[in-house]
Amino acid sequence: MGNDYIGKVVYSKAGRDKENCFIIIGILDEQYVYISDGSLRKVEKPKKKKLKHLSVTKIVSEEIRDNLISGKNVSNVTVKKFLQSVCTNKEV
Repeated sequence: MGNDYIGKVVYSKAGRDKENCFIIIGILDEQYVYISDGSLRKVEKPKKKKLKHLSVTKIVSEEIRDNLISGKNVSNVTVKKFLQSVCTNKEV
């Protein structure tokens, strides 16, 4: 799996956050990733979610991805602004 998923935009397919837009900020294992939206789910306390409950898009934030991989801090404002610019639903 590697770091292929980090920085990708995803939509939740299940749970109370269904159809909300998030960005993958970490990978736990083959089944689980950590997601954040910058507001409800902060970067400091991301949500652990199964990959099968997410719809992964081809949209990637290179800036956020590079910062996460290199170990630099990513701000919640950066995540939120990026998601607002690319997500089509109102739940961002």
